[in-house]
Amino acid sequence: MKAMVLENICRLDENARPLRMITLPDPVPGKGEIVLKLSVCGVCHTELDEIEGRTPPTVLPMVLGHQAVGRVAAIGLDANRFTKGDRVGVAWIFSACGSCDFCRTGRENLCSEFLATGRDANGGYAEYMCVSEDFVYAIPDRLEDAEAAPLLCAGAIGYRSMRLAGVSNGQHLGLTGFGASAHLVLKMVTHRYPESKVFVFARSKKEREFARDLGACWAGNIGEPPPEPLDAVIDTTPAWKPVMEALKCLRPGGRLVINAIRKESRDSDLLMQLDYPVHLWMEKEIKSVANVARQDVREFLEIAADIPIKPEYREYALEDANTALMELKHGKIRGAKVLRIG
Repeated sequence: MKAMVLENICRLDENARPLRMITLPDPVPGKGEIVLKLSVCGVCHTELDEIEGRTPPTVLPMVLGHQAVGRVAAIGLDANRFTKGDRVGVAWIFSACGSCDFCRTGRENLCSEFLATGRDANGGYAEYMCVSEDFVYAIPDRLEDAEAAPLLCAGAIGYRSMRLAGVSNGQHLGLTGFGASAHLVLKMVTHRYPESKVFVFARSKKEREFARDLGACWAGNIGEPPPEPLDAVIDTTPAWKPVMEALKCLRPGGRLVINAIRKESRDSDLLMQLDYPVHLWMEKEIKSVANVARQDVREFLEIAADIPIKPEYREYALEDANTALMELKHGKIRGAKVLRIG
């Protein structure tokens, strides 16, 4: 099979083509596993973190990608949840121990032994992939393959972020950064909480215009004060400045939810400027999002199909994965990016 693989950790400003197309053996399913013939795979900011070493693959070379959609092509012994030809998807968690307190209570996203798709096991930047049937999701008929791919991570993690933010109808929500995840959160809030206002903070003028097109009541630059205080803010950026600015915008008792697997260090010195009365006092809270549980993915796929939530996306050929990654790195974003495989 054809696959785009990462062979070495590198800085993208020094190597604009970190992935190489190679041929790998077609995977064979083991006990409880299925093989998918992939049609698409979403491109996520986490892939940048993997390439640049902030959350590096545990082995190299590695096939990246954790928003994969395809059809069941082969079924291993004792795998009985799906049949050949079923349309399914794979998300960030590739496997978990299944026996710890977190796994037993539906919080496998906190399991210390969880493995990540495309980081600890080969992912979706390939023609085929093999995975345990326990971590595979049926794709609702109402969603096309390329629409479903971003929902498996960007959408599901946005859904989990909303739950952690605790926003109810009529409360004001801020979004810092406006890429794949944030634009899906805006679509979801518009339908589920029609009396809530959404305020978007983004560096790019095009992103701010995109946010207003999708229903944001206000869009400004990072650091620009919103016209009203916010009940919650979801931060999806790789930087620290948006965190500092978001804390200043929260009303008393407000909550900042950081939706990022890692933060880059280039502006971490700003944390030394944290002013307790300005940023944290009055019972403000900060909470991180750690991965995404299977229940989040299942629930969000159904919600997206029912509303329906249709992500904005741009397609690239599998061999153009480096181009998609570099555009993501340099902020050339309007919605999600999806690789077309077959």
